[in-house]
Parts: sequence; structure tokens; C-alpha cells
Amino acid sequence: MKPVIGSVTVLMGLLMGVTGCANADEKSAKNITVGASQTQSHTNNQSIKPAFDTQTIATLNEPWAMTVIAQANKPRQFLVTQKSGKLLLIDETGEKRTISGVPAVAYGGQGGLGDVILAPDFATSYDIYLSYAEAGDNVTAGAKVIKATIKDLDSQLPSLVNIRTIWTQTPKVTGQGHFSHKLLISPDKKYLFISSGDRQKFIPAQDMSGNLGKIIRLNLDGSIPSDNPFVAKYGKDNIAAQFWSIGHRNTYGMVFDKQGTFWQHEMGPKGGDELNIIEKGQNYGWPIVSNGDNYDGSVIPDHNTRPEFTAPKVSWTPVISPSALAIYDKGAQHNDFPQWQDKALLSGLNSQALVVVDLDSANQGQSAKELYRYDMGQRIRYVKVYDGQVYLLEDGANARLLKLQPKLQPK
Repeated sequence: MKPVIGSVTVLMGLLMGVTGCANADEKSAKNITVGASQTQSHTNNQSIKPAFDTQTIATLNEPWAMTVIAQANKPRQFLVTQKSGKLLLIDETGEKRTISGVPAVAYGGQGGLGDVILAPDFATSYDIYLSYAEAGDNVTAGAKVIKATIKDLDSQLPSLVNIRTIWTQTPKVTGQGHFSHKLLISPDKKYLFISSGDRQKFIPAQDMSGNLGKIIRLNLDGSIPSDNPFVAKYGKDNIAAQFWSIGHRNTYGMVFDKQGTFWQHEMGPKGGDELNIIEKGQNYGWPIVSNGDNYDGSVIPDHNTRPEFTAPKVSWTPVISPSALAIYDKGAQHNDFPQWQDKALLSGLNSQALVVVDLDSANQGQSAKELYRYDMGQRIRYVKVYDGQVYLLEDGANARLLKLQPKLQPK
């Protein structure tokens, strides 16, 4: 077994030789209480593992991502994607409305409707960014990102209009895995980051003639920023001008912390899930290096054998199958989990877990480590922090949108 990188402690008993890209299970769901309080090795108030109950807001079919719409003097709403191609508005009572006008998606395997985020000017424009798998010729497919406007948001018949193509995954290839297509707006609200998976083709992650296995950075209109790291070498009209970093396998989590550090996680092969700090122009080594090995048992050299590639801050073997990433921050109205302040929350698929990681921001994340995890009893597809409150999406059929309700700690 390959070693765990950094000072992460992995709870081996929760994971039983699972892989990082297994298909979603379809499981029944019920309300649960998780996380009895326990003290870690240090003694401040952030050493307590808080317990929580889960409140079911809605039940869904293969949800994939979500964001929150909060308008002045209006109830909070959740904008949720389902893999089959539905885009839903859900209020806090669980009432659902379907947004029409979503483009056709290539549904199957890991493909379908993907991520959704609000444009920085959503309050006035009602614009969103949406990713999905798009069918190509000869049974090929690739990720696509569009920008669209939600028309009649508050009506019973909202729709997508003014659809604009922002980015396409190139080339389209066969297979239904590793689209990635997660979306993130930069802290200064000027740029859009897109994760582009290797589509289970390995070598394209190192190929500068295609955008598979990369993290992409674009202006909000889809044009290329002039200061992207590969513009000077390849030219602004070359596809490499899109790239912010290269050598990625299957990125499902991206977030900036308060210090502006760009955190990312990606699924490893048989072992070697990673939590990385993403830096401009860096190569993260896939498929040349990994702290996991191939599914056929063949060995991939570890990161520490090739120092020219940027190594992860944390690596997990067995895998946790990380599916989304958030950083907890107290809100204007709520601070449900003060023990998690500035900690990373990772949702886990095969681990069926919510994983809490200390990013040690004072040291620029150099000693990031897993603090603990919660056994959720279901595959968790997404985690979202909003106004000091935490929401989860389960994976598969009959999956729930959950709100975590903190339990009082015993004195």
C-alpha cells in the first residue's frame, strides 16, 4: 500500500477497497443523527467534533450540484441540477419548480447535467453558468459550459433564455467518465474556472493540444485572459491559452479560501485521492505520477519520485471519492458550526462521508490534514455552505437535499 501524504489520518475502517469512480448506488434514505462529540488531541474550542441532525428538504433523482438563490425579502431557494437534464428550483419547504429550456445532455455513466453557479451580477441579470455532457459524432461526448438567463424566476414556469456557449471540452472522445466540469468564480469576480477531466484517456492530461485533464481560466464571457500562464509560449489563439494548470485526472472540487489560496481535490485511480493547492502554470503530474496505482494493478510512480510535478497537500489511500468541496465560514445570520470555521468540507461518494480537513491557513496550507469524518450512511454528492449553514445532496435515486442541524454540546 502506498503511504498517505502529509499529516492526514485516514480512518481505514470506513473504506473497503473502493475505487474513485464507481457508479452511484441507489439507496433508501431516512433522517439520521451523526457525530457524537469527541475531543481531538488539542484542547481549544475547535477541537470538538460537533454532532448534528439532518433535516430533509426534498427528495430528488440523481442530483449532481446546487447553489443558493437568496433575494432581498424573499425566501431562500436552491437551484439544483439532476443528471438526466432537469434544472430545479426548490424552496425551503421542498416545493419544486422545473426550469425549462435546458439543452439536451448526453446522459449515462458519469455524463449528464453537471454544475450550476450564479453569475456575479445575478441579482440584476439573472444569469447563471451551467455545465453538462454534450453528445458528439460517432458516439463521442465532451463537457460544455453555457451562460444563460433565468426568465420569470418567480413564476411557476421559469425558463432558460439567451443561451451562450462559454467553453467546450476538446476533443470529444468515447466513454462516459471523467467529464469533471465543475465551475468556480474567482474572488475578484472577474474570472471563471472550469475543471476539465481526462475523460479516462490518461495521456491527454499532459497534451497541450487538447484541454482534457486541465483546469481552465476564462474571462466571464468565455474569452481568454491575456495573463494566463501559457499565452506567452503558445499564443492567445492556441487552445493552451485556456489552461491555468495541467496534469489532472478528475477534479470535482474547487474553492478559494479567505487568503485567496485556490484549493482543489481530484479522484485518484486505485488509491491516491488528492487535495491540492492550485498554482498558476503548474503541472500536477497525472498520469505520470500518482499516490495510487492503476486498476489493473500496475504501479504508477509516487509523487515523491518526480519532484518536478506539484504534489498534493493531502492524499488518501484507501480513497474517499471526493465529490465536492466547500470551506466553512460564519454567515451574517447564522454560525451553525463554529468548530468548522475556515475548515474544508469534502463530500464523499464511496466513503459515504462528510470529511473535515484543517487547511492551516496561517501556514498557507502546508500542513493540511484530515481532522475527522462523519459516516452519513449514504453516498454524498455535494456539500454547500451558505450564510453559516451547511447543506448536502445525497447521490443516486431517492436522494435527499439535507440541511445539517447542529446539536447542543453537553456541558
